[in-house]
Amino acid sequence: MLGNPVIIGGFGIGAVNFGPISTNPTISYHRLIGAPAKFRRLTLADTLVRKGKLAVCCIASAPSAIGNTKYDRLLPYVPTKHPPRVEHLVVLEASPVCDYISRTLNLPPLYVADLIHFGAVYYALVHPKPPATATPEQVQVYEKFTSPHLLKQRQSLEGKTVSEAQKTFRITHIDQHVEVGTYLRVYVHPRRFPRCYEIDWKSRIIAVMESYVILDKPAGTSVGGTSNNIEETCANFATRALGLTSPLLTTHQIDNCTEGCVVMARTEDYCSIFHEKIRDKKVKKYYLALVAAPVSCGIITHYMQPAKLAPRIVSEEYVKGSQLCQLEVLDCKEVPWPNSIIEEKYQINDCGWPAKNFAYECKINLLTGRTHQIRAQLAACGAPLIGDSMYMPAALAELTNPGVFPFGKYKREYSREDDKRIAIENWISLHGKEPSLAIGLQASQISWDDDKYVYEAGSPWWR
Repeated sequence: MLGNPVIIGGFGIGAVNFGPISTNPTISYHRLIGAPAKFRRLTLADTLVRKGKLAVCCIASAPSAIGNTKYDRLLPYVPTKHPPRVEHLVVLEASPVCDYISRTLNLPPLYVADLIHFGAVYYALVHPKPPATATPEQVQVYEKFTSPHLLKQRQSLEGKTVSEAQKTFRITHIDQHVEVGTYLRVYVHPRRFPRCYEIDWKSRIIAVMESYVILDKPAGTSVGGTSNNIEETCANFATRALGLTSPLLTTHQIDNCTEGCVVMARTEDYCSIFHEKIRDKKVKKYYLALVAAPVSCGIITHYMQPAKLAPRIVSEEYVKGSQLCQLEVLDCKEVPWPNSIIEEKYQINDCGWPAKNFAYECKINLLTGRTHQIRAQLAACGAPLIGDSMYMPAALAELTNPGVFPFGKYKREYSREDDKRIAIENWISLHGKEPSLAIGLQASQISWDDDKYVYEAGSPWWR
């Protein structure tokens, strides 16, 4: 392994993300990524140019806890628990991409080939602009490789603006050639979905039609993939289970931790047709939600604040730039809280919720479709979804300390905008991580064209 890995979390396509700098003086050294081996452990005082070759400085953000990690193949799947690891590289020698990454990061070529197959490697013609949180050293690297003098020498950039050349794309083939100056982002430890290998996928098929397939998606799986794993998806596994010669196409998404009805198109044409139905509001979606407290029937309205990342914050009052969120609770009935065997099987985290004698099953008509909408709205009502380790901790904090939710029933008045901003930031910090497997949410029914086509999922995991 090459020194310490750069530990980074939460990546978006098209943006460069840098991990936090470690404050431990015993590991505050630097690593040169992409440089010849003899230059890989230089101090920051060393120049970025050695023997006519440019080297990229990356700050190590964690001790070498995974420095001895042994890399084999990504498939067949073997249970492992690697922390996130993402490497940002600038190509210093023209080469096939698989060979270059293998040499530079000291990874087996077959492992790198697997990463490319998983969609875990991206490139851009020019190093993307660092975020505001980038260190001076990282900014220095960016400025070095985007200097007008260097960019003018690259014929591949003719006719392109810098911003166009900074757009990232997936590497799709192990022999894809990368030129000097190209930026690479490598998700060395892609997110895995082991439940894909546990499911009887044929039993999850609700209907097979000429133009589409209806799948009862299992919790703990991704419909169409993530930024670093497009292999372990419902689309791929359902395609193989049905023995189809053409891959199924995703038409809409539900969260990884949610189960239930998903429509997959068999053709590009029907994919476009179904997208149009969604845009024209011809598609109806009903959900079953298992929540920790009772909810009154009727329409619930919130406004979701703009944000690129979860958690999503909703308020009853309109905030400039926010999106309307509406759902209708059609029914709410008391049911037993899932027993310990079920909780263990589906890795349900109760987050310390105080009353676990009863849960409440709600039937919901989703009127608007926003990311995490049901999860955020019901949590804001004090009735978080069971197992929702992201939103339940915040709802519990409001339950035990009314007023901590800056948009809730017991919200406080703030005389200064800074005080309100700090309160919102504190509220966001009370949320937890994404659930590891399931939450109490099922897309129980989907229909379109005035109920001409209606499909229902099987019993939810908690029944």
